Amino acid sequence: MIEAELKARVEEPKEVLRRLDERAAGRAEVYQDTYYDTPQRTLDDRDEELRVRTVHGADETRTVLTYKGAKVDEESGSKPEHETRVEDAEAVHAMLRGLGYVPLIAFEKRCRNYAFIAKGRRMLATLVRVPEVDGTFLELETLAEEQDLHAALDDVRAVLAELGVGPEALTRELYTDAVRARRAD
Repeated sequence: MIEAELKARVEEPKEVLRRLDERAAGRAEVYQDTYYDTPQRTLDDRDEELRVRTVHGADETRTVLTYKGAKVDEESGSKPEHETRVEDAEAVHAMLRGLGYVPLIAFEKRCRNYAFIAKGRRMLATLVRVPEVDGTFLELETLAEEQDLHAALDDVRAVLAELGVGPEALTRELYTDAVRARRAD
């Protein structure tokens, strides 16, 4: 499956939050993300990602291991994604290090997630603040087969418009790059 996702910088976070609250109940969660690569940065060179994410929510803490393949759509940056829940975060970190992967970067994301149906699709909207990065972001995603990707992205754009987020706000800026740049300063 392809994660058909668009990300935008939000100028009016309170207004977007209000519109999201009208659609669904939000869940406040804190993500602890660690991205891995080989010492030679082989995954980065191929535009792939390997991430361990521990999610701290009000009711539970869970960890997921995610692999994202190379972009299949340049404009949106959408990628194939494979994700699975893991029982023991420390064991997964140890396994990846044992296989020769090294932590490339780790950082925190403070999120408010909204799951809802729109345009006949399951959507996940995430309002994001990364403490090391200026601004608030909105990620809106749905899963699609590759042959349905462009239609799915059109639906995502339409829902973003309903949330008051226009095409001028879209960004392909990666949190990993923004955090790296901030830490280099």
